[in-house]
Amino acid sequence: MKTCLGFLLLLLSLSPVSAQKKTVATVRIGMFADLHVPTMHDADARLTTFLDSMKTARPDFIIELGDFGTPAEKYRSAFDRWNAWPGPKYHLIGNHEMDGGYSLEQALAYRNMPSSYYAFMTNGFHFIVLDGNDKKFPEQKGYQEHIGPKQLAWLREELGRAQAPIVIFSHQGLGLDGVDNAAEIRTLLETHNATPGRPRIIANFYGHIHYDRAEQVNGIWYICINSMSYKWLGEEYGHVRYSPEVDKNYKWIKYTAPYKDPLFTVVEISGDGRIRMSGKKTEWVGPSPWQVGYPEKDKAYIVPEIRARELRFIGQ
Repeated sequence: MKTCLGFLLLLLSLSPVSAQKKTVATVRIGMFADLHVPTMHDADARLTTFLDSMKTARPDFIIELGDFGTPAEKYRSAFDRWNAWPGPKYHLIGNHEMDGGYSLEQALAYRNMPSSYYAFMTNGFHFIVLDGNDKKFPEQKGYQEHIGPKQLAWLREELGRAQAPIVIFSHQGLGLDGVDNAAEIRTLLETHNATPGRPRIIANFYGHIHYDRAEQVNGIWYICINSMSYKWLGEEYGHVRYSPEVDKNYKWIKYTAPYKDPLFTVVEISGDGRIRMSGKKTEWVGPSPWQVGYPEKDKAYIVPEIRARELRFIGQ
């Protein structure tokens, strides 16, 4: 009888029920960047394609990484579509949300955001959202790429409060081509990770530069999510790609290299040390950037694609 009892206990120890106790935290995120509603004539359709896809993907939350649109009434339909999503959803503030003379306060109010930087928890992960639009000096004009002292103090406190693995979202990145004080911020993040007993910072997801790129710097991933809509080229590379009506009503679109289909991804992060990103590939509308003379310096990253990736990090 003792032998049978011992064998039964051994079987129970190897059963799936026991294995379930060792499962690691996993989170699925529907993600896109740089929709640019004021620039793209078909922005509503692109957003609808993303949201329809998320009904199948069933992420734990969706997030857009900034440059969604200004709080002008003529762009309300895109915000209404976003707001109709029934699950958790999060905005970031990009540098173009205040175009047309709108203030940060107006952009936040239109999104029902109490602050441009904040944190939240989902499925055992600590998510931090930053705002890279602070002014380095009060008198500065134009677009900013800076995280100021007040926000940095808040970030230090938030990192100190974290009890779970950390993921950071920002519009302007924190990596090697990020905000103008990115090196200072990376030192803060790396010091946090080097402190025994603290939950690790895994990655920074960002947009802004409309690249498809992922690079690891001192143990932290910096992952640029390509624009949903286009690569900005500039006025010297203008080319009419759509109808005269579209070109007339969307005056900036000729200075872009648009993507035929919207780009977005589903990111799955697992506490065992894996980041899995779904891929999506399309083609240029009209000539490629190189065909209109755009510099080929970063050609490897300027593609109408979000590449499928599996990235590894030190698990918790």
